[in-house]
Amino acid sequence: MKHAAFLLLGLVSLAVMAEDKIDDRVVMIHEQNQAMNQAIQTARSQLDGFFEIAANPPAGTERFKLKVMVADENGVEHLWFSPFRKIEGGYAGILVNQPGTIRSMKYGEVYAFRQDQISDWGYVLNGKQIGSFTVCVMFKSMDQATVDRYKKDHGFVCDS
Repeated sequence: MKHAAFLLLGLVSLAVMAEDKIDDRVVMIHEQNQAMNQAIQTARSQLDGFFEIAANPPAGTERFKLKVMVADENGVEHLWFSPFRKIEGGYAGILVNQPGTIRSMKYGEVYAFRQDQISDWGYVLNGKQIGSFTVCVMFKSMDQATVDRYKKDHGFVCDS
């Protein structure tokens, strides 16, 4: 049974920690989880629109981020990168999570990745998270008090 580690958040800053907001959490999800795979497909299907907004951010938008599937001999993990930029052959960004499974990458370092590795995207619009489809799936496997805290602290709005 293969599982992938999904990082719930990214972009944890000293200001956020000083505000005593809930921090990153690793959630293990089976690679065949239909809801997660659908969330990834949804994110990928809307990626071009996300890149358009990121290239010309409207007022009230901030914290643009990409979640990227990476692998090494220790397993597979989906990690957040921000900021990011287009480069030849794909993108490069700063890893804003502390990996839990992957040992070949380090928080705060710049890595290159291909577009087909992107599994989610997100940004904040007037205090509310836009995108972050995989996060909403992870909420389904977490206790309600923790989910409520993430929504309050980070502006997540999920359909279900």
